[in-house]
Amino acid sequence: MNHSLHHRLRRAVRHWRSSMADARRAFPPETLEAITEAIREGEQTHRGEVRLIVERALPSDAIWACIGNRQRALTLFADHGIWDTEENSGVLIYVNLAEHMVDIVADRGIAHKIDNADWQAICDTMTDHFAQGRFHDGTLSAIAQVNLLLQTHFPAEGDRPNQLPDEPILL
Repeated sequence: MNHSLHHRLRRAVRHWRSSMADARRAFPPETLEAITEAIREGEQTHRGEVRLIVERALPSDAIWACIGNRQRALTLFADHGIWDTEENSGVLIYVNLAEHMVDIVADRGIAHKIDNADWQAICDTMTDHFAQGRFHDGTLSAIAQVNLLLQTHFPAEGDRPNQLPDEPILL
């Protein structure tokens, strides 16, 4: 069997074995509530709009098409309208549970102000925590880091409407 096909099959099995029950164990209701509150509180200190999407597994067509984590994050960024904010200030934290990967996508209003290495450090924090089964702590730590970066580079300027829902999305 050629290497590429073997890799695709292993990847497919990993995704097919990942269940919604796995996602709910990693992100139970109390964790989802804590995440919502952390996003809500953080957005009071900056002009960014933070969304968290946790995907238990990629759709089959994405697996066979060899869609990577970053590409999937960009698709979800668009599909969920995270780009559609007044100041182009959306930030997506995307978690791919089946592959134990995290990606952050920042809209253009923020992307030119914050270095990619800063975003990568936050992703690394999450994956380090996740490797130890600490999804709650890892996610809240990452959101705190995102909020701090946004507060520093995109601070709040008085009252503003909340343009995107604060609740995490489980796919």
